[in-house]
Amino acid sequence: MSGELIYAKSIIKEEIAGLEAVYDALDDSIVNAVELFYRKKGHIIVSGMGKPGHIGRKISATLASTGTPSFFLHPGEASHGDLGEISRDDVLLVLSLSGNTQEITPMLSYAHRFGIDIVAVTSNPESILAKASTVCITMPKVKEACPYNLAPTTTTTMMLAIGDAIALCLLKRKEFNREDFKELHPGGALGKRLLTVGDLMHLDIPIVHENDLMKSVLVEMTQKSFGCVCVVNSLNKIIGVITDGDLRRTISSDFLEKKASDIMSKDPKTVSKTMFAQEATKIMNDYKITSLFVTENDLPCGIIHIHDCLRAGLA
Repeated sequence: MSGELIYAKSIIKEEIAGLEAVYDALDDSIVNAVELFYRKKGHIIVSGMGKPGHIGRKISATLASTGTPSFFLHPGEASHGDLGEISRDDVLLVLSLSGNTQEITPMLSYAHRFGIDIVAVTSNPESILAKASTVCITMPKVKEACPYNLAPTTTTTMMLAIGDAIALCLLKRKEFNREDFKELHPGGALGKRLLTVGDLMHLDIPIVHENDLMKSVLVEMTQKSFGCVCVVNSLNKIIGVITDGDLRRTISSDFLEKKASDIMSKDPKTVSKTMFAQEATKIMNDYKITSLFVTENDLPCGIIHIHDCLRAGLA
């Protein structure tokens, strides 16, 4: 192992130690913070200067994407008019290792003057920030991974983990589910992953009854253009499927007079409309089939084709 790789691993190890320290130190202050955020009807306004500010932007983005309205407010800009973005229904989440960062002081004064709650994340419980806060989450004092103990590294990793814990505790408290998540993430790779079969399926199902003659089956298959039909019994439950391949394999002189039940393949693969489309795509790929019938309460309600998945970018 090269010396550089050893050093890189030692940095990660330092940061892991920081996460273990914050894990051990975490107390009911984070519970109180989550309760405060949950009760308030406004935004969580995240702020911090320098590297904690960059971490704050990510925390704010995570909060917003998991169902808690949030935005980042730069403390410098706040002092030049942007304090007007803060309302009485909001809560400030302020990140500062020392807790005495000069640029955050006007924001703290403003919040105090108008009765706006503050949640602090700092390693200094005696700081200006800690004393001004409604709830203070105190981080343990640890050494930075930086060899000079100067560049914020371990401490910003700890802040990020605390922010993630807050965001996901709120997600759980609000019962924010996959459907809610999909509403906020319609684009990109994540949006594709959250597409369901119901989002892509066709409602005009190619369907025949088990006693229908094959000449009727051919008409239905041709009209619907999916290359298959589902076969249902007297209770309208799917009992089989007939594909183009079945036609080629079973063609004979009396073919048109045969019943659908004579030709069909039994127990076809079906999916629910709530299944993720990505999973349905995998089923079609694994079984080398091009369509899946969608059922609800054991009754056919749609059909999804591999081309629908390809158009959605799920291949």
